[in-house]
Amino acid sequence: MSPIPRQPPDAMCEHIPALCVSRVPIFNHLPPDELAVIADKASMHSYESGQFIHRPGDPSNKIFIIHQGTIKVYRLADTGKKQLVRILSPGDFAGELSLFSATAHDSYAETMQASEICTIHRADVQELLLQYPGIGLHMLAELSRRLGSSEKQTAAITTVSINARLAQYLADQAERVNSAQFDLPMSRRHLASFLGTTPETISRRLGEFEDAGWILQTGQRQMTILDLDALLLLE
Repeated sequence: MSPIPRQPPDAMCEHIPALCVSRVPIFNHLPPDELAVIADKASMHSYESGQFIHRPGDPSNKIFIIHQGTIKVYRLADTGKKQLVRILSPGDFAGELSLFSATAHDSYAETMQASEICTIHRADVQELLLQYPGIGLHMLAELSRRLGSSEKQTAAITTVSINARLAQYLADQAERVNSAQFDLPMSRRHLASFLGTTPETISRRLGEFEDAGWILQTGQRQMTILDLDALLLLE
């Protein structure tokens, strides 16, 4: 019996951009033939943990899509303190502002683990938007969601107590996975930065929530909400 021919590595790599773009909400509604057109315009890049995708001042001329790994996007205050903007996981994308004008990044994007990212240049995405208008509608919906989330985060940091901010964050995570049990998508250090407080405060408040019987903690990441109503009543 003749051996089964193995697919060469280069041929296997050709399928990765297709898998990458098919995971993104702005593209995954498209049929396979249209996804293939988009994948042809995408390039795949590999990064080690701790590498920067971009820094402030770097030209923003493409969108990048997370295929594997985790990316943290953050800004630095004049004092040097980090303000976490968001955590990007497989299927998330960023750099969308480059689609509308030539600009520069105002934040850092750094890998938190070994990651694979596919990129599509601005001119190619603009061409795709003209060719497939549905992409534009999905992109506007995602940008609207992000704007609302950013405004909500900014308002909460300045007007809402840390107890209420943390409780709402836990409730949002449960809603995202449609389950009372979930894993925190970031470390407590990053969560503290995201919510505008300290890691010690996060750990202390979570302990208080658990003592009150509102949540159950399993390790550093796994949470179970036991009393959602009590959490949402916090002020």
